[in-house]
Amino acid sequence: MKCKKIGNTLVLRADRGEELLKAIQSACEQENVKLGFVTGLGAVDHAVVGLYRVAEQKYYSNTFDGEMELTSLMGNVTEMNGKVYLHLHANLAKADGQVIGGHLNEAVISGTGEIFIHILDGSVGRRRDEVTGLNLFDL
Repeated sequence: MKCKKIGNTLVLRADRGEELLKAIQSACEQENVKLGFVTGLGAVDHAVVGLYRVAEQKYYSNTFDGEMELTSLMGNVTEMNGKVYLHLHANLAKADGQVIGGHLNEAVISGTGEIFIHILDGSVGRRRDEVTGLNLFDL
């Protein structure tokens, strides 16, 4: 992973074989990011994406392997219990044009990942909401 800070933005390149969320997490920790938003694209050959069922308070994940374009990555960076907390969603396109998407749990780069992390002033924490079971913004 290579990372360069330009103004309030981290420009990150994740390389072949790297796990994308770990690369983003590492960059945020190195630069002490407490609040920001993430956008990006790239190519992956392994991804785990999921859906949260509020009524069950449970994530359901699906694993996908094979060449996929990361056509859209978006999310945010906050804090929970003093640590970087990533909340990322992704759309992935397969060779046949089928698009899958959801909450991104894991992604391994096959070509490159081109990521922008825009840092905002301040910080926002998270707390567990008992009604939904989600870690919500603590505003």
